[in-house]
Amino acid sequence: MSEAIKSSAEEGQAVNAYGWAARDSSGILSPFHFTRRTTGSNDISIKILYCGICHTDLHFVKDEAGMTIYPIVPGHEIVGEVTKVGSSVTKFKVGDIAGVGGMAVGAKVTVISTSPNKKKEAMEQLGVDDFLISHDREQLQAAVGTMDGIIDTVSASHSLLPLINLLKTDGKLIMVGAPLQPPELPVFPLIMGRKLIAGSLAGGMKETQEMIDFAAKHDITADVEVIPMEYVNTALERVGKNDVKYRFVIDVTNTLNSPY
Repeated sequence: MSEAIKSSAEEGQAVNAYGWAARDSSGILSPFHFTRRTTGSNDISIKILYCGICHTDLHFVKDEAGMTIYPIVPGHEIVGEVTKVGSSVTKFKVGDIAGVGGMAVGAKVTVISTSPNKKKEAMEQLGVDDFLISHDREQLQAAVGTMDGIIDTVSASHSLLPLINLLKTDGKLIMVGAPLQPPELPVFPLIMGRKLIAGSLAGGMKETQEMIDFAAKHDITADVEVIPMEYVNTALERVGKNDVKYRFVIDVTNTLNSPY
């Protein structure tokens, strides 16, 4: 999970890299030496400081989507310090802090959760306007036809009908979770309300940078559980069991003992 990179001074020379990789669908990670191409003219190289763990990493190390090529070094939520800048790069310099990942933000927010225990936490930490329990039929019935849009982040198999019913006419359901099993899609409520279902992986560079700038300006931070590299397999197991309150984040710089 993540890697330490030894920069090469010679253009075209391979770069020695070190990380933790899964070799098969067991999903067990262990130390792994490999090589990468050198930093190109449009690239930056970073010294990885921290790397988050999400359910997507678990899907890929276990080949649950049927597209993994082993060995695989997972990790795509990264913060690091720029160590090398390509000749055509203008927005970064050596020593800057850079991130790998993306997120989108919205306006008025209602949280729909399966757990009533999340209500107080969400209201206080996320600044939401309202909170619904997805298993409470009375709450959902009272909210039918009240929402302009819904961002569905659920990665487990679930019915879309309750969410579609919450939308106003011309409302939009945006799928950003990645359930492996295709969701049940009721067509009749869609055509009667001119409702739309769309998908998005992440915001673009412009939107992501705006979000980061906004968070920095208003001191908006994340609640995380910081772990050492050696704990990664336990962390992945806990992610699979939904036994994590906050995002796991690996302290790469202090716990990944790179030989390079």
